[in-house]
Amino acid sequence: MIEETVILIAEDDSGHFALVKRNLWRSCVADDIIQFKDGQEILDFLLNKDGEAHRKPNTRYLLLLDIRMPKVDGKEVLARIKEDSRLRKLPVIMLTTTDDEAEIERCYRAGCNFYIAKPSDYNKFMEAVQNLGEFLSSGGIKIPVIA
Repeated sequence: MIEETVILIAEDDSGHFALVKRNLWRSCVADDIIQFKDGQEILDFLLNKDGEAHRKPNTRYLLLLDIRMPKVDGKEVLARIKEDSRLRKLPVIMLTTTDDEAEIERCYRAGCNFYIAKPSDYNKFMEAVQNLGEFLSSGGIKIPVIA
């Protein structure tokens, strides 16, 4: 189990968010899970910009990031995170419908830790998220504290 980690999900589709949240909880991920509906919301949270929600110092965060989002797309969010000295160690898992090999390669080069293409089939999507939850619960990824 990931100890005291806040899972941030940047996902504009509320149905996908609900499925991801439910299946992560089923897979023994009992941490806080927060949704951001567009790229600007997640950037404001992480960079402590205007708005009500702010990132807390000395906390472990993990970001599940969709590529296709309103306002600021996931590729730009990833780039901004990785160029910020305070945030560059934040683990980012791309969780998106885009399965284009060139796009996947660009995300890895930009610094994502893992890339999961969301299957269009409902059951396969649930299975993929459950596998992700089991991976996270097993300690498969080390989550650093973000100052």
